Amino acid sequence: MGVKILQKPEEATASDLKPRDRLLHTARDLFHQHGIKGIGVEAITEAAGTNKMTLYRHFGSKDDLIVECLQKAINETMSKWDELELEYPDNPKAQLIAWIGAGAQCIASDKRGCEIANAAVELTEPDHPGRRVIEEGKKEHRRRLVGLCQRADLTQPELAADTLCLLFEGARISRQSDGPEGPCARFKRMAEGIVAAYERK
Repeated sequence: MGVKILQKPEEATASDLKPRDRLLHTARDLFHQHGIKGIGVEAITEAAGTNKMTLYRHFGSKDDLIVECLQKAINETMSKWDELELEYPDNPKAQLIAWIGAGAQCIASDKRGCEIANAAVELTEPDHPGRRVIEEGKKEHRRRLVGLCQRADLTQPELAADTLCLLFEGARISRQSDGPEGPCARFKRMAEGIVAAYERK
């Protein structure tokens, strides 16, 4: 009688996906955990329970797969902006505070940091197709944050948004080097202090 190997919930979910989605799910996870340069096509296909032919049929190349992974991550971030607007309609200040809270949770729960920022560090070739996806995604994220600061009636909304954005990016990097109890643990308090500093008196 053989031994039955129980899958973790996330593994069971991934195994239920179609091959293309399973490859995408697996690649994102491996890229995030080990870096884009550190993971090859063979490792991705083996972990996804498929083969190179299937990967190349769906994505064409590893670079195409990287682009899809980055775009999916950006789309998920944009959907979170939409969720904030639905959760706190006509209340931009509450949306901004909720964004800070979500950021604090993200920092605490993910020791590997932002997959988009990590990819930007790895993809040094200026003509890599992933660079354009990263740049457009970061610009859109900044545009959304500036718009929210404007609607929340903060003074100098662009400067406030850039300060919050840089604090968030820095906190995610600090989480990787100093751990969850380091400076990143005070992200929420610092970000709320920035909002208070830019509020109209």
